[in-house]
Amino acid sequence: MDTPHTSPHDLARALTNLTDLAQRAGINPDTARIEGTTIAAATLATSRPSSAHNAWQDATGATLTDFFTAATHGRRHEHTPTPLLTHLIHTGSPHASAYAHALAHIATTCAALPEAPVTAAGKATRTATTQTNATGAPDTNGTATWPASNALDLSNLTPYQPTTAAPPPLENTTAPLQNTPTETVEELLAELDQLIGLTSVKTEIRRQSAILEMEAKRRAAGLKTATLSRHLVFVGNPGTGKTTVARLVASIYHALGLLSQGQLIEVDRSELVAGYLGQTAAKTAEIAQSAYGGVLFIDEAYTLAGDQYGQEAIDTLVKEMEDHRDELVVIVAGYPRPMQEFIDTNPGLASRFRTTITFEDYSDDEIVSILTTQASNWDYDLTHRAQQRFREILAATPRDHTFGNGRFARNILENAISHHALRLANITEPTTEELRTLERSDIENRDHTPEETAAPTTTPQEGENPQ
Repeated sequence: MDTPHTSPHDLARALTNLTDLAQRAGINPDTARIEGTTIAAATLATSRPSSAHNAWQDATGATLTDFFTAATHGRRHEHTPTPLLTHLIHTGSPHASAYAHALAHIATTCAALPEAPVTAAGKATRTATTQTNATGAPDTNGTATWPASNALDLSNLTPYQPTTAAPPPLENTTAPLQNTPTETVEELLAELDQLIGLTSVKTEIRRQSAILEMEAKRRAAGLKTATLSRHLVFVGNPGTGKTTVARLVASIYHALGLLSQGQLIEVDRSELVAGYLGQTAAKTAEIAQSAYGGVLFIDEAYTLAGDQYGQEAIDTLVKEMEDHRDELVVIVAGYPRPMQEFIDTNPGLASRFRTTITFEDYSDDEIVSILTTQASNWDYDLTHRAQQRFREILAATPRDHTFGNGRFARNILENAISHHALRLANITEPTTEELRTLERSDIENRDHTPEETAAPTTTPQEGENPQ
């Protein structure tokens, strides 16, 4: 039986359901709406010409440029819970599970749109699984109740521009809840060691862990301890594992007893800066508050520099780091040179970010390992000829600052899975081996190499202006 199609109106209702849930949960509905629209855009984004963005625009009332920006922000939620969901989980909100299912439903609604690209189904599945599993209640039916609503307005969601006014403070966040670590430091360090490559990063994280563990033991013994900064700077090109390692750092600090929760809140400029001076401080403080007991991870933090809005966010972050030094760790991440300039030109940051960890680009062998490991995790096998073709593509791809590293491998894999599905579409009962095997033609059958950059990958339709 064919999967029933959804419509832009269905997506608009799913987004409204999310904002209604946010209102009932005591969190800002405008911020929730942005989370939902970014997940929707990321699910529909594709490296090929597509009309999927038209459905998104119809549902949200936003622009094509907004779609590109939203897709960039939403991609991480295939692998990490949204900030508001993380907040609901760690404050013990009874609305956390419903909110997670509402996010999941947005993704699956997008995948069922007639305009959705082949890759949307896989993205929706990963996003839905990530969000619902974060609450400990997997999505078993993918359904949600949809109240009627008008189309949403996200016309202010443009690259590095202020968002709407600061939302009201989140409820029940006066102090982080105590949460017993589920993994020991040794188990987490072993998990770190299992990551492909990143030799120098692993060494530095182990060194940091040893120092902080010894500091805790000295304090417990009544001995004097040095004042050590726990905040970190991660520098490296896209796709080099910075977010993955940041999540492990949060868990390690939690296991060491340095943080009460160990959650990772991942944000960028758009989630810290508001529309007017004076409102950014409240918005940034709210985000920092959601990270109490855990780690606040700020991607491309240097985009905060250069204007009054960003400086207000920086000043607020410095104050939060000082006032809540025992319950908040901040990791800033991005390209090496602008990150160094950002730290150097902000004295309040320079004194707090004393440790910089460099994430080197992966070698060809490491990227191949990332590809085959991810394929195995998704129950796919690449033939020798498929791997050989991937190496040929890899060798022909320029290694400049836009190269996607691990994301490059993931994009190739997602593209191959799409072609695998099309190749088997007319086979009524494919064998298990056929369902698992990715062949050279699956790697080869593509319009172009789907390079992974910091920019969105959706291609506008002919005649459309992406600006």
